[in-house]
Amino acid sequence: MTLAEIASRLDVALDTRPLENSIKFDCGEAGTLVLSGHDARLSDEPADCTIQISEANLAKLLAGKLNPMTAFALGKIKVSGNMAVAMKLAQIVG
Repeated sequence: MTLAEIASRLDVALDTRPLENSIKFDCGEAGTLVLSGHDARLSDEPADCTIQISEANLAKLLAGKLNPMTAFALGKIKVSGNMAVAMKLAQIVG
């Protein structure tokens, strides 16, 4: 799944469950994806929380094939900024 496909999927989820804060997924060379309000967009802008994750692991995370706590413990996910905002991700993908 490409970052554009992931953004499209998350954009649909945000229509019914918008975020009050912003979350940025930094996927390195694949690009960055920002979730805020009702929008998921390919952009590199400041956010309340930044999650560094590979594009492949982000796809696995959203498909439910990667446990976020295990991925964090193994270093597959790195979180900077407001950790409480990162926890809100479950309301979108859950």
